[in-house]
Amino acid sequence: MGEGLFSECAIAFVPSSSLTPKSISELTAILEDNGAEVLEPRRNGTIAIDKATHVVSNTIDFQQYTETQAFMIPVVTTHWITASVAKRRVAQARPFSPDPRLIFAEVVVTCADLPATDKESILGAVMALGGQESKDATRITTHVCALSMDHPKVQVPLSKGWKGKVVLPHWFDDCFKLGKRIDETPYLLPDVEILKKAPEDALDIPVNDNLDGATSPNPQWLPLPPDDDVARPPCTVFQQRKVLLGSDLSITPRLAKTIGSIIVHGGGRMVDTVDACDMYIGQYRDGEQYVRAAQSCKDVGNLSWLYYLIVQNSWTSSMRRLLHYPVPRDGIEGFRDLRITVSNYGGETRIYLENLVKACGAEFTKTMKADNTHLITARDSSPKVKAAPEWGVAVVNHLWIEESYAKCQMKPINIPKYNHFPHRTNLGEIIGQTFLDESRLRELYYPGGEAEMTRIAKRKRKILEAAEDNAYRGGPADGVVVAQTARDVDEDVLMEDAENSSPQKAAPMPVETPVRPRHVRSGKENDTPSVASTGGRSAKAKARDKLQSIAPDIALYEKEKKRSAKATTPFGGKRATDLVEKQRVAEEEAREKKAKDKSKDTIKEDEVAKRPSKKARPSLPDVEMRIILTGFTRWVDDKNKEDADRRKLRDLGIQIVQEGQPCEYLAAPHIVRTVKFLCALARGPEVISSTFIDVALETGKLPPINKYALKDKEAESRYNFTLDKSVGRAKANRGRLLQGVAVYCTEGIKNGPKNYQVIAEANGAIFKIYRARSGTTIKPTTAEQDGGAPPDPVYLLSGASAEEKSMWPRFREMAIKGHMEPRIVAPDWLLDVAMAQQVRYDPKFAVEKFWQRE
Repeated sequence: MGEGLFSECAIAFVPSSSLTPKSISELTAILEDNGAEVLEPRRNGTIAIDKATHVVSNTIDFQQYTETQAFMIPVVTTHWITASVAKRRVAQARPFSPDPRLIFAEVVVTCADLPATDKESILGAVMALGGQESKDATRITTHVCALSMDHPKVQVPLSKGWKGKVVLPHWFDDCFKLGKRIDETPYLLPDVEILKKAPEDALDIPVNDNLDGATSPNPQWLPLPPDDDVARPPCTVFQQRKVLLGSDLSITPRLAKTIGSIIVHGGGRMVDTVDACDMYIGQYRDGEQYVRAAQSCKDVGNLSWLYYLIVQNSWTSSMRRLLHYPVPRDGIEGFRDLRITVSNYGGETRIYLENLVKACGAEFTKTMKADNTHLITARDSSPKVKAAPEWGVAVVNHLWIEESYAKCQMKPINIPKYNHFPHRTNLGEIIGQTFLDESRLRELYYPGGEAEMTRIAKRKRKILEAAEDNAYRGGPADGVVVAQTARDVDEDVLMEDAENSSPQKAAPMPVETPVRPRHVRSGKENDTPSVASTGGRSAKAKARDKLQSIAPDIALYEKEKKRSAKATTPFGGKRATDLVEKQRVAEEEAREKKAKDKSKDTIKEDEVAKRPSKKARPSLPDVEMRIILTGFTRWVDDKNKEDADRRKLRDLGIQIVQEGQPCEYLAAPHIVRTVKFLCALARGPEVISSTFIDVALETGKLPPINKYALKDKEAESRYNFTLDKSVGRAKANRGRLLQGVAVYCTEGIKNGPKNYQVIAEANGAIFKIYRARSGTTIKPTTAEQDGGAPPDPVYLLSGASAEEKSMWPRFREMAIKGHMEPRIVAPDWLLDVAMAQQVRYDPKFAVEKFWQRE
């Protein structure tokens, strides 16, 4: 590795809504220019933990976060990169952690006129909780801790235009006592609210985002798009996931079917057993299913968590929010005889506390009476608070019940943090930030189980235990791991060789493809409808098998009905339809006549004689492989052969699915830049040679899939990409490669804009037709309005016709007014990006240069 600022760093990125692949591409260029090794996702889309020195993520909501804690690998935000480049040295990791429990992350503080002991205690605690110290107020300093505005450390930077905040030390003190970061506004100098207003003065109830989708453990309805005509985008969070709905869920079969369709549509599967699942959705922390799932280290959550994943379409642990995990059926020990009410909380926070009280096993009361035992309040001023001491009612803030529930035991009410109420703060602003304690859950609800653990479950258990051992216990940073690059865990046990694992070693998992029915192209590859397995009851399974067995016949019949009659067609069109209908009617009339002439016994004998022909067909095996085929020539101009072959493949557990349907595999004779290939690739399926299909049909058996990985070095060289890397990136991107990227297209482009729209939207782009009219505009902004950020690129796919050329000046003008960088490119740019699964730009795709070469 070459010399440079990051020359000793191997860095992996985690794509998310706050860190898009476009941003990753830009940051990768900066890192590589400074000597870093940027690690590609593994073939299965995961991070190469065994190689990484740093993981860059703007959130801890990704599935390998616990693994990074076990190996003490620093997880940092993108600000770590920019801060390191600005300082010309690799910055410390702790101040840039995305872990919300490090409450002072990205706070840079200097103290002005404080006593030495106060200064030391404030700075020490700030740095322990993710903050940094600066000797003076510089450009990167965010806070000055002072008692007045008169000190030179305050006046000098303010005279130079410093934009930070000057706060009283009381703010740090209150944050330390609560173990949460509260709003510093009431503590800001020079007009300090906590000194000017009384504690009982009116204070607005804050809005809290932490409770979105997490106020109830058992939501009453499934969140759906507001307009029934608007198709829900695929929930790619379920891609390659197998989900089990627990038997203790009180949901209707119709709701279960709807949930199943959303999961399957997103590339997941519904299964019937705990051993087969990756995610278990249950209501209570008991029962055979829950215990086995939890002991096997499956992802366990409740309906509220499942709905949250559907709405957000991004991963989060069910341990992050208290009511996203199954509730204890009998509550928490000690709460059963308590009567609890709340004060100074409103809206969703009040609903959340009501449900949390009930989940603990206590009784919630809307009003306070003398028989109440506890009052949970966000402030220490209200009629209820004043009456509580006279009635013998204990007064606490919400941290008491949250931490009691998280630790699965009633916490003493005399712990100082539970009785602390900052004067001008409504504690509703910090509600919902407490994490569940997995070790306590295991100890109480699913101990043991080691003897029956699989190898994967044992590995996950060791990772969890290593992460627990590395974490702080107690205090504001409870559960936080301060990462080092040293690895003290047994890598031979924990690390599995994901690179060498073949698809046959595990059950095939579906990978979501974009479902956009209005863009499905007609053709032989799209004739047979896909029947998704939802893992329902036996009656559903029988109906599914029967439907699958006749699906090819239905497809053929419907196609024959629509086929136009031609003179050269011996049997087709309306003639075929009429003959089929006439034959069917004649057969029915003959059967009716025969039935009238026979006795009942004779009828029974006839029915018995006929039934074996229908029952002789064995039920079809479950669909184990869903494959999208493109560039396949075996069935060209031979519809009957195609239908027969599809049935043979279905008997082997293979289903050839339509474009836009969930699939595990993409099959082609070689790498092709077809719409179907590029759209399917966006969801990261295993790409195999279509020879696999030929061999399966010729032998009647499933050949070993790992021997048929598609190899096409010539095409990889021609298109400047590596297929394995593209598949790994696609699995990590989950169809969001071009998220936030605006792609315009001229209406008169060669081959029409529709195909380019399908490819762009399959990769998450914002696609628009550009007609150079006033209606197609980018909102004008300035660099200052965009926070001083450099302009983002905006693309126009265009040909070189005179009409298209006339649009270019207006497009450039529109982009520049919107503080964006106009890039007018040939459509091959989009194909290149989709094929490489990487947001990249080469000047050779600039429209003038490209069409000159052509």
